[in-house]
Amino acid sequence: MEFDPAAYGETVASILALDGNGKRLMPLARGTCSSEEARQRLMHTKPADLFAGSRASEAAMSGLYLYFSCLDESHTISQSIETAEGAFWHGIMHRQEPDPGNSAYWFRQVGNHPIFPALRDAAARHGIDFGPRWDPFAFIKLCDSSDPRGLEVQRAEWQLLFDFCAAKKPREKTS
Repeated sequence: MEFDPAAYGETVASILALDGNGKRLMPLARGTCSSEEARQRLMHTKPADLFAGSRASEAAMSGLYLYFSCLDESHTISQSIETAEGAFWHGIMHRQEPDPGNSAYWFRQVGNHPIFPALRDAAARHGIDFGPRWDPFAFIKLCDSSDPRGLEVQRAEWQLLFDFCAAKKPREKTS
């Protein structure tokens, strides 16, 4: 998947343009918020306004904060989302703290997420192969070891999960 910030609307694209257009390599361990302007813009915007009709607007907002390494803001949002996506962002945030035990707890709440097959394929392209299925717990260990290959995989993980959350809700089938 080639990440296209324009797919999420002009406002989201302009926010992502403040640091890498959705292609930033986020630190594996706690970084500082990379863009104060992004933080301020996000603080004054409602998730439903940025992601109208999306599958998971609150989760997408948590992901935006995480993209900019604004961990506290991402954490505040993700811990209040009682879905697999909320647990997923929560797990990534704790992995970046780094708090591998807490991260593993949240990844157990995620279960088998729909982005895992694509994430496994992305990791394999970067020389990381945990077997036939994506293994978030093995990835936590890899990130905790500061393996630089984790940076590219973490970016792919962010792009895939953000796209999943920000995508329009699937239409219900009518008969």
